[in-house]
Amino acid sequence: MKSLTRSYETDSTAADQDVFGRIAHRDRRGFLRGAGLSALGLALGASIPFHRSMPSGLIPIGLAQDMLIEGKDGLTYLNDRPVNAETPAHLLNADITPTARHFIRNNGVPPQDVNADSWRLTVDGLVQNALDLSIEDLKNQFDVVTRALVIECGGNGRAAFNPPASGNQWSLGAVACSQWTGVRLGDVLSAAGIAKQVVYTAHEGADTHLSGDPDKMPISRGVPISKAMDPNNLIAFEMNGAPLHPMNGAPLRLVIPGYPGSASQKWLTRIWLRDQIHDGAKMTGKSYRAPRHPVAPGADVPKDDFGIIENMPVKSLITSLQTGAILTESSLSLHGHAWSGAGAIESVEISIDFGATWKQAYLSAPDNPFAWQHFDADLEFPISGYYEIWARATDETGASQPFAISWNPKGYLNNSVHRIAVTVEA
Repeated sequence: MKSLTRSYETDSTAADQDVFGRIAHRDRRGFLRGAGLSALGLALGASIPFHRSMPSGLIPIGLAQDMLIEGKDGLTYLNDRPVNAETPAHLLNADITPTARHFIRNNGVPPQDVNADSWRLTVDGLVQNALDLSIEDLKNQFDVVTRALVIECGGNGRAAFNPPASGNQWSLGAVACSQWTGVRLGDVLSAAGIAKQVVYTAHEGADTHLSGDPDKMPISRGVPISKAMDPNNLIAFEMNGAPLHPMNGAPLRLVIPGYPGSASQKWLTRIWLRDQIHDGAKMTGKSYRAPRHPVAPGADVPKDDFGIIENMPVKSLITSLQTGAILTESSLSLHGHAWSGAGAIESVEISIDFGATWKQAYLSAPDNPFAWQHFDADLEFPISGYYEIWARATDETGASQPFAISWNPKGYLNNSVHRIAVTVEA
């Protein structure tokens, strides 16, 4: 990770724009004219006497936990360039994730100009009628729909892999289920006229590469055309009834539920149709790919043995309390969420005896396809002591969460049983 200190020492103006472009602790206009460490000191509210001793990779905790990004609250920041942040599981208890609690996953530098009135979306490639659309055009020419949809980073849970996998060390909070409003991706593609030879979409956004090279894209992924035409995919311009948050793709983004969040291009400017699997940035090599067969932990897997990740696995998350909670009563009402990229959740089971026995939780129906489902359970602890509460979901295909992680070199697809520890003092 590139530290804030190094960013400022190298190029303070660029660091301000790249790292703090969406920070609103105070008026930042002066920052963009200030010099490196002085600007950082202003952000912290004091000079930094021992700044030369700051370790590489350090984000000052006074920034990371107190003020960071306007409209975000309680997130844990993993990177400063690009900005990546997750939400502690116990802050995801709401049935619909508030915008303030939606995680951030960036690959490059977000655009500075996100004016919805002047934004344009191009739809071209192998189409019969290329489209050049404003956001108002989308609203006026296509049905506008609202859906509760899960977005989850493919690397959510990477921190639990052993041996460790490289990349952002997400624990469990790179997931959210907000209300998204927009138009169906399939409707827009149909209006453009899909050529018979099309097999894949390709997506582009307005974010720029960390290197500053205008010829490089930070990310450009796509999906099979069969997935693209699913009516639950949206070209979204609202989030929870308001314009998109800048760090969640304002003013326009894709929401491709069920697939890794990387398919849901933010700051969307172009969709083009291709007669081959898209080979854009982070579509090739080992990016968002996993071995096609089980591998031993730490194994060196040949590149040709990797396949593109499509449906995300079944998963559950206890959200009504956090690990380390001390309970003063022997009973507990538990709440959480479960979801799967392969379909609806059929059941959620809870164990307090390390999986020796399981109790069925009450499971709600989804608001719509690809929304997470909520579960509730009333637990009774027989005596005082240390307990682990485990949650295990099963989806409609019969797939269940495993206890142990299926290791892979990139740390994707961790859907192991969710476990939290509590102490009962009743």
